[in-house]
Amino acid sequence: MLLCARVWSRLWPLRRRPCSLPLLLVPAVCLLYHLLASGRSGSGPERPAPGPTGPPGVSGSSLDRLLEEVQRDGAGPLVDWLDNLERGRRQQVLGSGPVRAVVVLGQNSESDTEVQLYRRVLEQTGYDVSLVRYADRSVGLTTQQGACLWSVLACLRSSEKSCLWSVPFGRLQPHQMVNLIPELSDAFSDAGAGRCRFSTDPRLAGVQLPMMPSACGSTKTGSPPEPTPLVSGPPSAPTSTAASPGLRAAVHVYVLLTSAVSLTAFLHERCLARGDGELWAQTTQLKEFLSRHVGPVRSDEALVQVRAVVGQVLRAAVWASPDSDHSSRCVLCYQLLTFTLHFTGTIVPTVAMVNRDLSFTGLQDPFDGQITRETILEDTLHFLLPVMHGQAGGCEGGPARCLPEPQLLLMLQFHRQLRGSGPFDLVYPGGVPEGRLLPHQLRPSVRASTGGVSPIQTLLLHLVQFYHLQRNHGNSSNQTESLSDLQRSQADSLPGRELCGDFQLRQLYTDPPLTLSPPFSPHLRAYRAEVPFHTLVVRVRPQPASGACRVHLDHHGGPGTAHYPVGLGDSRVQILLVDQGAGPGAEPVVMTTYTLHLFREGPPSLPLFGNHVMCGFIQDCGLVLQPEKPCGLEPVSGPPSLRTGTPDPPRPCTSGAEPGRWVVPCLSCADNRTCDWREVAWRPDDCYHPVVGPLHLQACLSGSKLLFIGDSTNRGIMYFLMERVNSTLQDWEKAHRTLLFGHLNQGRTHVGYSYYPQFWLEERARPTFQHALEQLLTRSRPLSNSQHTTLVVGGVQWLRTRHLRTIKEVLERGSLENVTVVIKTLGIGFHLPAHGLRSLSQREMQELHRENQAIVAEAQRLGYEVLDTFQITQGRYRDFLPGHCACHFHKVEKRVQAPGPLRARTGPPYGSNGTRASTGPPSGTGPQAPSPSYHVEGPVNAVYSEILLSRLCPGTPP
Repeated sequence: MLLCARVWSRLWPLRRRPCSLPLLLVPAVCLLYHLLASGRSGSGPERPAPGPTGPPGVSGSSLDRLLEEVQRDGAGPLVDWLDNLERGRRQQVLGSGPVRAVVVLGQNSESDTEVQLYRRVLEQTGYDVSLVRYADRSVGLTTQQGACLWSVLACLRSSEKSCLWSVPFGRLQPHQMVNLIPELSDAFSDAGAGRCRFSTDPRLAGVQLPMMPSACGSTKTGSPPEPTPLVSGPPSAPTSTAASPGLRAAVHVYVLLTSAVSLTAFLHERCLARGDGELWAQTTQLKEFLSRHVGPVRSDEALVQVRAVVGQVLRAAVWASPDSDHSSRCVLCYQLLTFTLHFTGTIVPTVAMVNRDLSFTGLQDPFDGQITRETILEDTLHFLLPVMHGQAGGCEGGPARCLPEPQLLLMLQFHRQLRGSGPFDLVYPGGVPEGRLLPHQLRPSVRASTGGVSPIQTLLLHLVQFYHLQRNHGNSSNQTESLSDLQRSQADSLPGRELCGDFQLRQLYTDPPLTLSPPFSPHLRAYRAEVPFHTLVVRVRPQPASGACRVHLDHHGGPGTAHYPVGLGDSRVQILLVDQGAGPGAEPVVMTTYTLHLFREGPPSLPLFGNHVMCGFIQDCGLVLQPEKPCGLEPVSGPPSLRTGTPDPPRPCTSGAEPGRWVVPCLSCADNRTCDWREVAWRPDDCYHPVVGPLHLQACLSGSKLLFIGDSTNRGIMYFLMERVNSTLQDWEKAHRTLLFGHLNQGRTHVGYSYYPQFWLEERARPTFQHALEQLLTRSRPLSNSQHTTLVVGGVQWLRTRHLRTIKEVLERGSLENVTVVIKTLGIGFHLPAHGLRSLSQREMQELHRENQAIVAEAQRLGYEVLDTFQITQGRYRDFLPGHCACHFHKVEKRVQAPGPLRARTGPPYGSNGTRASTGPPSGTGPQAPSPSYHVEGPVNAVYSEILLSRLCPGTPP
């Protein structure tokens, strides 16, 4: 008690400092010393005979002598000894080469971000990492004699049962570490009706723990996260200091048990909290959350209450474990737990649920849970590793310190964790006064069964006291002032901002998870991932290494996370790491750029060799727009041409709006995986669209002017037509303005284009359709009031019947009422989520189909030609090409032609599968220099573009 008096006399002058909360620990520790001394001196009727404090056969005298030395001289010499011991062992570990760590994957793939995290941190810490699927099948996990050949074993969630069954926890070496504590897993398992198994111990009968009776109820895994309901816990009698009517919340806190031999536990600074009345939970700092709800002063007491409640439950669970002597427990095994706490009007919470893993239910964005989970896992590994193991047993530092290796490792680990706790806050031992850790009904039983506080636990408490004293009193005032000055100068230069010093990503997350090639590393800047055909949208969420850095997708003002519709073929996502350290309003500077290339595969095809049937479909069952019609593949019925796929129907089509369907050869129409999707083709029901040969097309369009007005889908048709007429495409531009081309078909065919609508402008500043049409006609004059002038109007989804009436009025005023007007109808698009775009629901898409039918009817009433692109694209909505709108069925590729004699191809350019056959440049015999050219790709775009050509040149033989 004299030592306690000395310590208290030194600390009393510091009681008014803002960081004096740990002073509460001093009377608690002194109380523990008194209890221990009483137990040893024989005072008190409940003192049992001293039991073993180490493994079987090891006397506790070494610990007793070390404890007497610490009580006599203070903890300073002990800390110095542990520091020197750690440095020596670190050199031994580094000199002995890499030690082995095993990660048990279970159902996880090697490309999972959690697997990458374990591998990266373990390798950085000096471990040689092995990945195995299951513990019971892993080669080299144990020898034939049962000896373990690894130092660290990390069992991922899906492999927990495998590890619990197969790992010999009772025979592990002291230095071996596993991320599971079997006793804790059993203690918090469901014993029925949600009761924790440890709470069924008869010795706990009548004990009031601060937890709900069903706190260990099984949770549904894989179900959508739902907000945890706020319910009242067991009745309590909060004091006036605990009353806080404003604090009503459900909070997930994350607890790390670093040993169950002598209980040591820490609380991570991150939490998941949902206030009363809030729909979704949010990840935040626990202290920040408490400060926001109860104020900065009372938040310290609230944090003490959280530690006390968690500590009470942990103490009871460990004490009630069947393995009460701890002799067979793994020394350095650790486990992460989730405690769901309910605050119901006081700052004293109730434990509503204990999860034996990290849980993040209730978040609106699952990425937040995944990122927080991996942050806690990484913090945990850095907190625990490396293990400074040495020779088993032995004396290091004199006879008084001849400690068994388990106790020595335990003290080394705890000493290092206290010295650099980082994001972890101590819960036990010493995190709160001992009087708060056990209900009063339980204290006599615990003292009777354990002899009060064990010597090893008392030594750990001495370390806790030493570091609290050092942090509150031992630091130099000059150092404190200089540090404060530095922080103040940084705050003055960058108000409210933390410096971003690490311009790298910590991880790149995707949903669904994609396998990156190469595997992600912060130092690599370019990645490629393959996306299966049926995956239409990928969400990308880059996570910066520093929380002060900003990440933007695609451009400076882009979002930090976004959905990307992934078209067939190659797509690209740019990830910009931006420095905005100059303060608000400053121009951001891109410091690092990462690139993610996505390649989406086409539909799987099964080559056919004779025995097949023709199957047809109008719409995909994944997007039903005509509920009155069937979806998916059906055997083709009707004319022989449809049943066999031969291109000889009875008559040519007289309209571009003839009803039809897609047909494809399959082994069975009941399984679309048996189809050869390379041969899919569009077939009208009762006619056919003849393919116009290149020579006949050039003759048909000689002396013609073709004018296009619309969006990029109309522009894709125009470029396809230009390539077909000219046999090559020399000019291409992704234009959002007016373009005029006069060199086609040896100068005999002219093409004009005007982009509409200009959606990027404010609505009041956008040119009207009438204005845009009149401007295109004016710039394209002279125009012939005959079929030699063709006007093609349309786009994805902006066209309405009123635009058709505007066309009629403008043409009549311009004396152009006899020109050919082609109405390209609506198309599939904007049906997938994408940042910055409004996506349509299925019901809205069905309404769009009805609008398309009205457009077709009005166009036919006005005598206009119709190109119905909606019915063609609706069944192929998965086959869109790159673009955020998921509405593009064409793309333009640049080509470089080699020099030499070049000739035009005269064969048919359009195959039955709707793909464009290659054509050469204009005919000639002399060598030419290499020149860039372009090619319009996209089989769906080719189908309706060829239908347009057949309508412009009807009756033309191929």
